[in-house]
Amino acid sequence: MEFTIPLVILVIAIIVISQSVKFVPQQNAWVRERLGRYHSTMTPGPNFLIPFIDKVAYKHSLKEIPLDVPSQICITRDNTQLQVDGILYFQVTDPMRASYGSSNYIVAVTQLAQTSLRSVIGKLELDKTFEERDIINAQVVAAIDEAALNWGVKVLRYEIKDLTPPKEILHAMQRQITAEREKRALIAASEGRRQEQINIATGEREAFIARSEGEKQAQINNAQGEAAAITAVAEATAGAIERVAAAIRQPGGEQAVQLKVAERAVDAYGKVAADATTTLIVPSNMNETAALIASAMRMVQAGKASGQA
Repeated sequence: MEFTIPLVILVIAIIVISQSVKFVPQQNAWVRERLGRYHSTMTPGPNFLIPFIDKVAYKHSLKEIPLDVPSQICITRDNTQLQVDGILYFQVTDPMRASYGSSNYIVAVTQLAQTSLRSVIGKLELDKTFEERDIINAQVVAAIDEAALNWGVKVLRYEIKDLTPPKEILHAMQRQITAEREKRALIAASEGRRQEQINIATGEREAFIARSEGEKQAQINNAQGEAAAITAVAEATAGAIERVAAAIRQPGGEQAVQLKVAERAVDAYGKVAADATTTLIVPSNMNETAALIASAMRMVQAGKASGQA
């Protein structure tokens, strides 16, 4: 008996100490109640309780929690049914509110996510639900987060995992996508043909301009060549006339001219007489030939006098 009483006291002391000291893990928060009422929130590390007075009423994880939202039927603005499921990420930020704000905050958040999702999708048409997933997610988070503050929960984000329309709508959407792709292919082909025609027309226009420019330059070159030739001939003729005039002014020049004119006249009569088909009429008075020569000489002298003047 002497050893039994100390042993019982030792056992009671060990039990009391084990009940008095609690070690809270990291990223956890425990709610302490004293005599049935909320007293404090126990942080990670060792915490001391008063035996038989304090107790750990609730234990909460402060980590981010992924919550799978069950699939449900949502009706769009244009009365189309969609099978929608998603996932919600939340975190306990106030252990006291999470303990006493709701009997089951996980169920509350799940139900609120479903009702908010139905409300948001009911405001959109079918095509918009596929295009505006980010907007839907943001609106669901905003709707849940406002109510979840009273439950000590912070909703971080919501993601739609799948949107499944009825089979008839899905087939219609596939046909529409096929038609849009065919339309884009036809537009691309027509744009290619139009661009090809534009390129051909542009090339022909540039070629025509180049040919016309070449012809224009050729005509200019020909005109310049003809002008240069005419100028050269005129200059040569003028030089020859000047040399003839200078030769006539020399002593014996007039006699040389008379002789040249007489030779030309004789040659002319000779050519006419050589032609068998031509009838030659010889002047009765050969002095007329001398008169012709004298007339030519007077014309030469007149030209010489005008040149001297």
